[in-house]
Amino acid sequence: MAQYKKSFEKFEWLDLEKPKSKELIELTLPYKIDLNLLDDALENGHLPKLEKHGDFTFIILRAYSAEPHHNYNSVPKLTNKIAFLFNENHLITIHQKPFEFLEKFKEEEYEESEALVLAIILKMLQTFEAPVNWLSDKMDENEKEIFLNKHGKISIEHLYYQKAKARICRKLLQLTQNVLNQIGVKDAYISSLQDIKESTVNYMLHFDEVIEDAHAILNTHISLTAQKSNEVMKLLTIFSAFFLPLTFIVGVYGMNFEHMPELEWKYGYYMTWAVMVGISAIIFAWFKRKKFV
Repeated sequence: MAQYKKSFEKFEWLDLEKPKSKELIELTLPYKIDLNLLDDALENGHLPKLEKHGDFTFIILRAYSAEPHHNYNSVPKLTNKIAFLFNENHLITIHQKPFEFLEKFKEEEYEESEALVLAIILKMLQTFEAPVNWLSDKMDENEKEIFLNKHGKISIEHLYYQKAKARICRKLLQLTQNVLNQIGVKDAYISSLQDIKESTVNYMLHFDEVIEDAHAILNTHISLTAQKSNEVMKLLTIFSAFFLPLTFIVGVYGMNFEHMPELEWKYGYYMTWAVMVGISAIIFAWFKRKKFV
């Protein structure tokens, strides 16, 4: 377990990385924190939430931690959480994975615990900027591949993971928004909290666009695939229409009857060819008239 402790003018910050259950209970014993909250803080896949316990506010939020190009489709693989326990005099942050942006806050000064909490939350939200930009670029690439390339093909598997990532991030941001709406801060920090809420809405809208683009691209891909299949079937139907009557004529004259007058006729062969060519010409003219070819 990595432990960091810093005393500010009005509060004390205790940051715990990868604590074991027993260690966490011992370290937080002086604060008389509910064990259920500590269990939530250690649970790997816990979703964003807010609870009040005595004078402590308990918050769990998740930050995007995977590389944008990784094909993950679950909350624990895409994000990692930070649990906050804070009041006017204390701030405890608990997380299982290291976060680089936390190191920056260890070098800065903050007047109150609320100011540091809001600063960390803002940085956590900003981790969603890289994946949403990457996903937007991928949607643009998919659209260009479909509409601009003659034989444009996209990977349905990659599109699935891109859509799944956008959907998971959108859901996490929605839960984060619910948490932010429950946070009560002093008047001095209302503006900062409002900026964070607006950033959350902004990211949610961007992920909504990605999800809508993914739906549209998938539907377009299915439509184009069906269109290509229809064109193949149309071509096969045209060939069948030409060759079925010709095959019938050939089949008739391929029968082994003794009395078939045309077989002994001098011009029977040429007449048969003329009939078949005439039938083909009539079929072709009819297709042209109906604009099938």
